This record gives sequence, C-alpha cells and structure tokens, in this order.
Amino acid sequence: MALVSVLVKQLLQPFMGISEIYNPPLSTFLLLLIPLLTLVQLLKITRRSSNHLNLPPSPPKLPILGNLHQLLGTLPHRSLKALSERYGPLMFVYFGNSPTLVVSSAELAGEMFKTHDIVISNRPKTTPANILIYECQDISFSDYGEYWRQVRKICILQLLSVRRVQSFQHVRNDEVSSLITKIRLSCLHKG
Repeated sequence: MALVSVLVKQLLQPFMGISEIYNPPLSTFLLLLIPLLTLVQLLKITRRSSNHLNLPPSPPKLPILGNLHQLLGTLPHRSLKALSERYGPLMFVYFGNSPTLVVSSAELAGEMFKTHDIVISNRPKTTPANILIYECQDISFSDYGEYWRQVRKICILQLLSVRRVQSFQHVRNDEVSSLITKIRLSCLHKG
C-alpha cells in the first residue's frame, strides 16, 4: 500500500501543482480503478477473440483512435496506399471506433459493387444522424429497401423534375457567381 501511495504521489504531483498530495481516498480509488480497467480490457479482448470473424488483415490499432494515427499528414490517401502495400488490397481498419473495410484495388472494388452492392450501399447509423435526421429516415441515410425507393421516387418526380430544376436556374447562377467572387477575393488577399 505504501508503494502505491508513493507511485500515486509521483504520478499526480505535476498535475496537482502542490508538493504534498497524499490523499487516502484517492489512492484507494486509483488502486481499485486500475485493476477494473485492466479487467474491462481483458474482457473486450476475449469477447472479440470468441466472436472471431473471418476478416481481412488489419494493421494494429490504438484503443480510442483506432488506425487514425497511421493516417496523419496532409495526404491520408498515401498513408492508405502504404498500408495496402503492406496488408493487401483488402484491409480492415478502424477510424476511431468505426470498423471500415478499405478496398484499394479497382478489380476488387468492381466485384464489391457487382456482387455485394446491397450490403455496402447502407450508411452507418450514428447518434448525430439519428438525432438530426429523424432516425436516419431521409434519402441520404436510410437503408436500401422499399422505403428508400419510395423516397427516391418522390425526390426525382417532385424535386428534380426538369421544370423544377429550370425554375431554380437563377438561384444556381447567383450562388455560382457568389462563390466565384469569394474565391477571387480570397486569392487577391492572399497574394
């Protein structure tokens, strides 16, 4: 117990900004927290190995970041290319906690779109999308199926008809002119 108290003192002293930080309740809390977190991680690992799926190769990931640390820099597509050279054209990565299948071969991508198109056409359900987009019931987030086909049909017939598109031509022209002006002014101010 004395060793734990000394370790806690040494670890927390820079963060607390005081010279004497011994706090018995805090030491007890940390003494219980560390084994609990270790147990949770072990349970996650054993659960993951018991539900072992036949997944493609994957680079090692960090607990919260996943593989995002391997995509640092201004050109993440080059990082993905380097990873695909090491792990193959089909690899499994985590963007944060979101599992993602990366296909970096044109042949495999074509095969995926031909044979597994319904499986890969759906978007993931996220909490922000559920809150902001009415439980993911709009055309961009709803699952492929009868509901999506009906919503798409309504959009094409009502919103994207030739007459409706032509009626908003002046709005598009104004927006394009505004965008070009903003880009031109931005270029003039930056040199």
